Amino acid sequence: MKRLYRSETDRKIAGVCGGIAEYFTIDPAIVRIIFVALILLWGWGLILYSICWIAVPNKSALPPNI
Repeated sequence: MKRLYRSETDRKIAGVCGGIAEYFTIDPAIVRIIFVALILLWGWGLILYSICWIAVPNKSALPPNI
């Protein structure tokens, strides 16, 4: 079972982009470029990133059997 979590190894700020990239098995740079584009074009990227930072748990915070 796949779970979305913040990356602890591939992080620049909070690990949100790294975690999303691991979940979808894509390059984290692509996710970071999308967030930067959302920030520069519409301003929603920062809000979305902040929500993900709060809502998505760290991998170490998950129970060990998951």
